[in-house]
Amino acid sequence: MARLDTDLIIAGGGLAGATLALALSRMVPSLRVTVVEAFPLSLDALPESYQPSYDARSTALAWGSRLIFEELGLWSRLSAHATPIEHIHVSDRGRFGATRLHAAEHDQAALGYVAYNRWMGLCLMRELLDTRVRWEAPAEVVGMMPLPEGVRVSVKSGEHTRELTAQCLVVADGGRSGLREELGFRTRVHDYGQNALIANVSTTESHGFTAFERFTDAGPMALLPHGSPSRAAHQSALVWTLTDDALEDILSLSDEDKCRRLQERFGWRLGRFTRIGTCNHYPLKLTTVDEPVMPGVALVGNAAHALHPVAGQGFNLALRGLMTLVEQFRLAEAQGASIGDLAVLKRYQALHQQDWQQTVRFSDSLIRLFGESLPPLAAARDAGLVGLDLLPGAKRWFARKAMGIGGRRAVIDHPAPANRESAKNE
Repeated sequence: MARLDTDLIIAGGGLAGATLALALSRMVPSLRVTVVEAFPLSLDALPESYQPSYDARSTALAWGSRLIFEELGLWSRLSAHATPIEHIHVSDRGRFGATRLHAAEHDQAALGYVAYNRWMGLCLMRELLDTRVRWEAPAEVVGMMPLPEGVRVSVKSGEHTRELTAQCLVVADGGRSGLREELGFRTRVHDYGQNALIANVSTTESHGFTAFERFTDAGPMALLPHGSPSRAAHQSALVWTLTDDALEDILSLSDEDKCRRLQERFGWRLGRFTRIGTCNHYPLKLTTVDEPVMPGVALVGNAAHALHPVAGQGFNLALRGLMTLVEQFRLAEAQGASIGDLAVLKRYQALHQQDWQQTVRFSDSLIRLFGESLPPLAAARDAGLVGLDLLPGAKRWFARKAMGIGGRRAVIDHPAPANRESAKNE
């Protein structure tokens, strides 16, 4: 068999793609990994220091995601700019029902963290400097053809397109690139008819490391502790769900009026809103792919499933899926099988399927339940929130979902032996 150009091609070098590349370099170092990234990349030009921007976008990391990053040797670096979530407060606007989660009740330092996206990217790149991962950037995957021994992938850079052969292609470039559909994957999309407005805000009262999930008749709203790790910090990351008309209305307002409108929707638990940063927004859709694998190809991250941000589960679900895939690649390599074999990819799908189905149902049911304003359902929500607050078993289940510790996660022990080098060179 002719030698392949590489073993694995990852389409997309964002948080999901870079994390997968790092995990493989740690757990399956015998695999040759190539990352194809659309944006220019210079690993030699990484800044020596990092100064967070007030308007920097961020991601909620569950406790389970911290454990994964610890296994990858990334957490000690990443935690420098990660704000802990020690408490979660869930409420229904205008109703008495509420539930509260506290990390100390579960013998944990935190329920989760909020980290800057750019900082996570820089941490991943710095760790990848010491690996054999190869980068093709700026470039993009524009096509794929199956081969008996794997796949032939078309990689376009500028006006030039060339072919690379590999055992497997992993699509990690999100759900908007079109590559997923180009390869023939069928998606199911539910449009919530809502938008997420993302911004950082300041308040007169300290957040006290509390994340607030506030359900309103216009949609859910989340405020996550952010910025300085100081206990007296006053900055939070806002996720505000709005209809198309409401979004247009909010964006037309001055910053002062935006804060005033936000105050009306959220209330005074954090005092007065004094500042709102740059507002980004995107439409909210539930996108799933029932069959995220085919011979030689696997979808991961948002390319496989994009969720409503109501419970902050999207990236954490993706991270657990990445580790499940790495685990299967390691087993295949140790057994002398191709990582692109459909049987290998089907095992990944089967192991990850229960996690993503449960997480999708959990997030989607929250939107549907709290989106109804009928009095009987409102009363049921009150009872449910109070029940969560009072019943230890129900509260523990809810806490495990919030902490992202219900899914599978691979454990780094001994790397797979490089026992297939002779076969690769034949």
